[in-house]
Amino acid sequence: MERLRIFLLGILTLALTGCGQTVIETLNVPENPGPNAPGYGKTVVILPFADYSQGDAIDSAHRRNMMVTETLVDRLSANGFGLPIQEDVFQYLVNQNVIALMPYESIGSSSLSQEINSGDWSDTMTSILTHYNEQSFKNQNEAVSSPGTHGLTKQTVAKIGRQFDADYIVRGRILEYKTRQDTEWVPWKKGIIPFVNNSANRLAFGFASSDEYDETNNMLTGGILGGIIGHNVGSPWGEGDEILGISGGDTANAILWGSVGMFAGKQSYQNRVDQAAVQLRIWVQEAATGNVVYTNRIRVLVSPESVYADNQYDTLFNKAIEKGVTTLVDNFVIYTFL
Repeated sequence: MERLRIFLLGILTLALTGCGQTVIETLNVPENPGPNAPGYGKTVVILPFADYSQGDAIDSAHRRNMMVTETLVDRLSANGFGLPIQEDVFQYLVNQNVIALMPYESIGSSSLSQEINSGDWSDTMTSILTHYNEQSFKNQNEAVSSPGTHGLTKQTVAKIGRQFDADYIVRGRILEYKTRQDTEWVPWKKGIIPFVNNSANRLAFGFASSDEYDETNNMLTGGILGGIIGHNVGSPWGEGDEILGISGGDTANAILWGSVGMFAGKQSYQNRVDQAAVQLRIWVQEAATGNVVYTNRIRVLVSPESVYADNQYDTLFNKAIEKGVTTLVDNFVIYTFL
């Protein structure tokens, strides 16, 4: 009785101490460049990057551009460069008609929205109306599939440089920004069962372009492996003349394990390791002349290190952008000043 009382008190204590919130705070403190930093005394203006990554909407393209710009600001500041406030640069470009604003808030159709919110329609009809309303918004807000060329003359570059008393103008392209499947076949990323089943499936059937066909192959491979295990290992519940209503131990074991293998194969097909793919091109121009003093391109692939790692899209893409921009800026500094 005394042990039970101590156990209950422990549970109560744990419950009381577990109240509250978990707070994760990330403060990006810039490195102190020091007086001998390569960019000390020089100013850089970052222009919005051209987005050729086939983005689906203007708002997502804006967020991609903002993340690239923010990372550039951090890395250039860490190397001693001075930078004007990005909102001031953006407003100046708008006032000079270098770039144009486009609304990306949810517009949709007011009449459709009113009907959806009225509650007079069935669930099926409400779903159809919602689909058409979202499609209407997407058509109004769809990113241009062929953005074409939007260049700047040397005179425009020099004008921007004079406005912000800048030494360099940084421009670039977002060439790729998508999710792909990690091609590494390692168990600590995929898990043991998906690794075994997918490896056997790929060896037996090769790569199937159809998702449905690939899922069927995984189930078939799992069933075959399960049948082999059942025939050689036996029933997990011991020996017997009849298992699951089927006479003959070996046959019943093979069917049982084959069924388990098919289920595991179906589940392992759903286990995919996402990989963030980001490709950037950067140009650095002299503000006074417009001459290109540096250009380079980088492609970064980021995926979780193991099944326990954070695999959410924002973490993967932020890491890819941070790595790509850091490498480009460091290479620019080494190439130009060191």
